[in-house]
Amino acid sequence: MRVIISAGGTGGHIYPALAIAKKIKEKDSKSEILYIGTSNRMEKDIVPKEGFKFIGIKIEGLKRSLSPKNIKSAFLFVTGISKCKKIIKKFNPDVVIGVGGYVSAPVIYAAHKLGIKCCIHEQNSSFGVTNKFASKFADKIFVSFESLVNKVENRKKVIYTGNPCSENALKVSMAKKEDYGLSPNKKLVLIVMGSLGSKTISDRMKSMLTLFNNKDYEVMYVTGKNYYDEYKKLKYTSNIKIVPYIDNMVSLLKKTDCLVSRAGASTLSEIASLNVPSILIPSPYVTENHQYKNAMDLVNKRAAMILKESELKSDELLRMVEKILNDRVFTNKLKNNLKAFEVKNSASIIYDEIVKLVGDKNGKDA
Repeated sequence: MRVIISAGGTGGHIYPALAIAKKIKEKDSKSEILYIGTSNRMEKDIVPKEGFKFIGIKIEGLKRSLSPKNIKSAFLFVTGISKCKKIIKKFNPDVVIGVGGYVSAPVIYAAHKLGIKCCIHEQNSSFGVTNKFASKFADKIFVSFESLVNKVENRKKVIYTGNPCSENALKVSMAKKEDYGLSPNKKLVLIVMGSLGSKTISDRMKSMLTLFNNKDYEVMYVTGKNYYDEYKKLKYTSNIKIVPYIDNMVSLLKKTDCLVSRAGASTLSEIASLNVPSILIPSPYVTENHQYKNAMDLVNKRAAMILKESELKSDELLRMVEKILNDRVFTNKLKNNLKAFEVKNSASIIYDEIVKLVGDKNGKDA
């Protein structure tokens, strides 16, 4: 099978795309995969390191406000379609898969115009601008949240697959706490706000962490690379660990008793697949407030707790953390309710649906 995958801009799009690509190679070692991304965003470095052929195109997202920059964005979109048509014709794929980020819009549109089968995957509980556009041209629409299924105009196209990152999370080896300077016998609270961190959270956590001093559990706060230097001179008791980032976060999630986190789609898929009790602090700065919508999907089913950034106070966070750590009945209910969001074979479901769409290129048609 010959496949073009396109996604870009953030890890929330890139890593699900890579999970799909890896599953295709796992199921069909003879498959050929081409990844189309932006030429100046993080995928240009990440994708080649994962061993996939990468082509970057120059494109920018539209501004939501009236802006002269939208003229340039529109021009790049039109020229991007033309370039994508040339790439697609040369590669001659059986299917094109868009996994979000504005780069995937011209790829899906060009493929559709060339008569190539197209699929898209939406990670969040509501469509982003790109996937809302691309859904009009997709033959199949994969969604991570079951609540989104009935919100799509053409229901027959939609398949609830979950997020392919969840399947990867299950495969990752469990961390050894000692490797992170943590005690193997104490409960762990992990606080993380993304790879770069959050200035608002970082500013508040400096004083808030003191409330966790001398507790009988450990707190690891991942500042993000942008804010670690601000914490170097601050003093906390030995049960509090401050680090700029953690490689292979999922492995430590398997040892985490309470996670305090943003509500990105991939993070929520990992929380669900690993049954990690969580306090979600959705970023209010994202498009269409999608992290809040993601979080509320879990909160409405009593599968997570939520704390708005605007309401983040030391004593409230402490109360919620200790509710999860100390109230066994409550925490077990959270874990049981998370099972409603589990899709343990998400990437495999997506692969099977692609094969149904294009036929089994290893032999007989589907």
